[in-house]
Formats: sequence, structure tokens, C-alpha cells
Amino acid sequence: MSDNPLEPNPQDYDRINVNVEAELAYWTDQFGITRARLAEAIEQVGPRVVDLQKFLGIPVVGTD
Repeated sequence: MSDNPLEPNPQDYDRINVNVEAELAYWTDQFGITRARLAEAIEQVGPRVVDLQKFLGIPVVGTD
């Protein structure tokens, strides 16, 4: 986990830091959605990646 907000990968793979541009870009690319759709999803279910995947209909791999 990195504390550098300029790195292209997320600081935390469980939760999106909405204040870091690189994380927003990373997750929109990973989810294959627009920035507006990501913002809408975060507003609905919060920044937890698993919750977002479920909300967006993206298969969740490796969770119990």
C-alpha cells in the first residue's frame, strides 16, 4: 500500500479514495465505466470496492 497520491495504483484495494484522481481513473478503467457512473455508484453504496462491484453487477472474485 502506498501513501503517494500520484501513483497509478490504488492505495487500498478495498476502498476507493475519492480524493485521489489516480484512484478514480484506475477504478473507472478496472470497472469499464465512466467517471459519472462511478460517482453515481459511490453516492449510492459508498466507496467499498466489493459493494460497488455488487451494485454495478461486476462479479466479485475471491471473497467469502
